Amino acid sequence: MSVVVKTIARILLPVILVFGGYVILHGHLTPGGGFQGGAVAASAVALLLVAFGASSVKKLKTPFSILEDLGGVAFVLLGFLGIGTTFFFNLLAGSGGLFGAAAPIGPNPGVLNTGGTVPLMNWAVGFKVLGGLGAVMVLFGLFGGDDDR
Repeated sequence: MSVVVKTIARILLPVILVFGGYVILHGHLTPGGGFQGGAVAASAVALLLVAFGASSVKKLKTPFSILEDLGGVAFVLLGFLGIGTTFFFNLLAGSGGLFGAAAPIGPNPGVLNTGGTVPLMNWAVGFKVLGGLGAVMVLFGLFGGDDDR
């Protein structure tokens, strides 16, 4: 690809990743969540693949596999943490701290730390989707060949 495409890709890559994190982080308050944010973040891998070719993302296959595994394990562990009382019990609600503040009375103005374990599960799903879709895109690039037109 041309220098312009590669430069724009370098500029847009962090913006896409930050927006994917934003969608994951606000998933319990707004439309979106782990799957949507993970898909947005995985589109950064597609951008890398298009701009720099398959040879540049060849080494990312193993990290994406590890990221997918960590996301799945984290989601299962968070689920098992809540099994003590009820399935997917919100064990952090009302306990104070980062994820357990009480929801304000009246309409929820979008306070991020009122979701309990839901934001943590959104992050786990986001990592799982980012790892899975990223690995699929890398494999498509590896098996498709390097075409520098």
